[in-house]
Amino acid sequence: MKILIIEDEKELAKSIARYLREESYIVEVAHSAHEAEEKILAFDYDCILLDISLPDGNGLKVLEALKKNKKEDGVIIITAKNSLEDRVAGLNLGADDYLAKPFHMPELIARIGAVIRRKKFGGSSRIEFNEIAIDLMAKTVFIGDKEIDLTRKEFDLLVFLTANKNRVVSKNAIAEHLSGDNAELLDKFDFIYSHMKNLKRKVQEAGGEDYIKTVYGLGYKFSV
Repeated sequence: MKILIIEDEKELAKSIARYLREESYIVEVAHSAHEAEEKILAFDYDCILLDISLPDGNGLKVLEALKKNKKEDGVIIITAKNSLEDRVAGLNLGADDYLAKPFHMPELIARIGAVIRRKKFGGSSRIEFNEIAIDLMAKTVFIGDKEIDLTRKEFDLLVFLTANKNRVVSKNAIAEHLSGDNAELLDKFDFIYSHMKNLKRKVQEAGGEDYIKTVYGLGYKFSV
């Protein structure tokens, strides 16, 4: 799962990013509204943590850009401002939640998880696709009654594919989802082939069907 932190307090942003990475999230950071708008127009995020007070403008402008471009990224407003006016304005522009500083990291993690579940999986922490069952909270995958051992990248890949089932997802989209900003530094997609091959093998060895189809020249599709 990929998170964008939009926060001009660099030490706070670094602290949040470190904590989220320890929780197995892929994290990117923007310190200004301009930098944030460039990122949200170029990439998709599972959840955006948005500070309203930014050095080059109000963070609500970022929400307006998301809405204008019909982006469906989850958004949690994080700000020292705790006024009803800011909260209502943010929610009316499409924010999914609101958290005032200071806050505890476990609460932030819980709220991120809740937003992602609502946006991607209808509020459920459990994804089921025929014999495959994925627990988003426990980060476990079962094929029937047999648990399979996946790496973090393989788990993220499976969740990403199931969240986009019956849709073709490009190699670029997968690279960005699994590697964040680092995807721009990758000249080849060998790491995608490797993760995809290992994921398919583990699912099939556990008795699962091969739902991951290669769409030549385009990417991959998760479907029956």
